[in-house]
Amino acid sequence: MENFTAYNPVKLHFGKNVTDNLWKIAKKYGNKALLIYGKSSAQKHNYLKIVKSQLQNAEIEVFEYYGIKSNPVVVDATKAVEIARKNNIELIVAVGGGSVIDTAKIVSLCVLENLDVWEVVKGVSKPRFAIPLLAVLTLAATGTEMNPYAVIQNHETNEKIGFGNELMFPKHSFLDPQFTFSVSEKYTSYGIADIIAHAFENYFGYGKSPLSERFAASIVVETMKYAHLVLAEPENYDYRANIMWQSTCALNGTTSHGKAGGDWGVHDIGHILSLLFDTPHGASLSIIYPAWLQHFKDKISNKISQLGNMIFGTNDIDLFIEKLKDFFVSINCPVTLQDAGISNDKKDEILSVLVKNNASGFNYKLDKNDYEKILSLV
Repeated sequence: MENFTAYNPVKLHFGKNVTDNLWKIAKKYGNKALLIYGKSSAQKHNYLKIVKSQLQNAEIEVFEYYGIKSNPVVVDATKAVEIARKNNIELIVAVGGGSVIDTAKIVSLCVLENLDVWEVVKGVSKPRFAIPLLAVLTLAATGTEMNPYAVIQNHETNEKIGFGNELMFPKHSFLDPQFTFSVSEKYTSYGIADIIAHAFENYFGYGKSPLSERFAASIVVETMKYAHLVLAEPENYDYRANIMWQSTCALNGTTSHGKAGGDWGVHDIGHILSLLFDTPHGASLSIIYPAWLQHFKDKISNKISQLGNMIFGTNDIDLFIEKLKDFFVSINCPVTLQDAGISNDKKDEILSVLVKNNASGFNYKLDKNDYEKILSLV
């Protein structure tokens, strides 16, 4: 087992109507808040109205930035930073899924020291302070509500980057499963694929930590158990609550203790699909993970067969991969590029951008030869 430090300062509020006390918490952090949200969902389903009324109850002056897209971009973060600076914002409140909260995290780092967003993401600028962030989650997928990580893309440089900073832990996160009732079947499925991929990425991280690995496998088993239930009854509170908690646990540090971090090679490849074709994040992972497993099956056969045994009760690697693909197909997630509307003649372009971005895992390194072989399987 590798050395590790367990640390998670997020105060997480989980359950029905937990946002009812948001105003008391928000008031502790300041009198001016920047509210960040997406294009329409939070407004359409009244989640935004609920949060705004909480802030108004606390007599907090509210400024807004909205329109964050599902694969967040540096341009939006930069504009939000400008609003925050101009209005001397003391608190950021994010209402949405991973894209919105990730954007808000990055904004929180850049305001106080007048930092350039992309320089912070690239590691050129090192923030020392951050504006407090409250997160109100409306989509179970990324686990961003209880971790210090964010992902953002820059179309000018043709890069999509994930990075972490301890200053990006939200101060408080509010998880009401009722806020996910309205998530479409498609994005519920993509979120489920994302949860499973997060568990896998930590499982395949460097080092041996049997308990953490069993935690990861258990999250996958439970997520698969509730997947079809929640898709059949999207307004079932218990089903939504279980998926939401599984999502949080998949990336709040629990599955990485003793592992010296995860691998994240599949995420690096998937990010390129999102960058080039706006492929939903979870969909990119359901395409790449089975191919990645197939590519590495001879090199890490023991690790894969152990995982297959814990999830499907089989040591047969090919059968495990086939069952995983069948599961993704059963919840209408793509497992090939064509399933996602990406034609095979785009593979050269994908390969080129993978090389430019130096996509790789931390444990299982990838090079051009690996990209080519993985792409041949999708």
